[in-house]
Amino acid sequence: MSRPEFPVPSRGAARPALRGVGPGDFTEAWLRNRRLSEHTRDAYRRDVAGWLAWCAARELDPLRVNFLDVNTYGRELEGTPAARSGRPLTPATVARKLSALSSWYDFLLKLQAIEANPVSGADRPRIDRDHSATVGLTPEEVDALLAAAEAEAGPTAARNRAAVALLADLGLRVGELVSLDLADLGAERGHRSVRFVGKGGKPRRRALTPSTAYAVDAYLAERAAAARVTVPELTGPLLVTATGARLDRHSVFRLIRRLARTAGIPAWAKLSPHSLRHAFATTARAEGVPLEDVQDAMGHADPRTTRRYDRDRHNLDRDPAYVIWAARARRRA
Repeated sequence: MSRPEFPVPSRGAARPALRGVGPGDFTEAWLRNRRLSEHTRDAYRRDVAGWLAWCAARELDPLRVNFLDVNTYGRELEGTPAARSGRPLTPATVARKLSALSSWYDFLLKLQAIEANPVSGADRPRIDRDHSATVGLTPEEVDALLAAAEAEAGPTAARNRAAVALLADLGLRVGELVSLDLADLGAERGHRSVRFVGKGGKPRRRALTPSTAYAVDAYLAERAAAARVTVPELTGPLLVTATGARLDRHSVFRLIRRLARTAGIPAWAKLSPHSLRHAFATTARAEGVPLEDVQDAMGHADPRTTRRYDRDRHNLDRDPAYVIWAARARRRA
C-alpha cells in the first residue's frame, strides 16, 4: 500500500483538497515526521485516536473543530477514570494528551489542511512544574531494593539484577531500558558503556558502574551458557524473557513492585521504574554532582525538569546561606 501524498502549496496558494486522505493518514505521516521512541509514538497515536473517536461520536469533522470543542473534550477527559487506577485522569495526563493534539494540528497547519490550530486557543490544565506525582525512594530504600534483587534465585534472577542495577545506577527511563540491545554495549577510553536513543530521538551514551557492569556480565554469561554459545555470539535484545522475546515495560513495573514489597518498602504498591530515576537525580544532587551534569546524564533538555526530579532540593541542609556563612567565617579566622 503506497503512502498518501501530502502536497504543500506555495505561499499564498489556496489550501489543497487532499482527496482520499483521512485523519489516520495524517497521524501516521505526522509520526513519521517526528523523531520519537516507539513508546512515545504509540502513546501519541493513542492520544490522537482518542480525540478522533470523540469527534466521530459527536459527528464533528476534526479538520473543522474550534477551541470550544477542544475545551469540551478536555473537561470530559478530566472526569474520565484511568484504566489502571480508576481515578480521574491527572491534569498532567490531560495536558499531555492536548499537547499531542496540538502537535498533530501544527503538522496539519503546515500542510495547509486547516486554517488554524484549534488547540492553541484552548484552556489547558495548569501544571505545577515543581511537582511530580511519581513516588520517590530514599537512598536506603534503593539499597534495600538492590539487596532484594541480589538475594533472589531462579532462572530470571540474574536478568532482574541487571535490570534493577541499570535503572538504579544510570537513572534510565523504562523505555530506554527495555529498548537496549546487546550491540549497544561497548567500551570507551577505559569505561564500560552503553549507547541508546533517548527521548526525542537523541543518541545517548552512559558509563556503566563496576557493580552494574558485573551484574550485566553475570547475566550474559548465564544466558550464553543456557544457549550453549559464547557471550560474543549472543545477539538481539539485552534483556529477554524465557522465550527470548524482548522484556517489556509492564514486566519491569511488576518486577520493581515485587522487589520493593520483598524489601519492606512501605509505598511498594505505588512505585514504578521511574521512582528509581527520581532517586538517581535526588541522590546525585545530594552528593554534590552539579545540576548540569545530572541534567546531561538524564537527557533533560530543560534544567527545570531535572530540578523537579530532585526531591531533596528544598532541604534546609542545602540552603546556600550556610555555604556563604562558612566562607565568611573562614575569611575572619
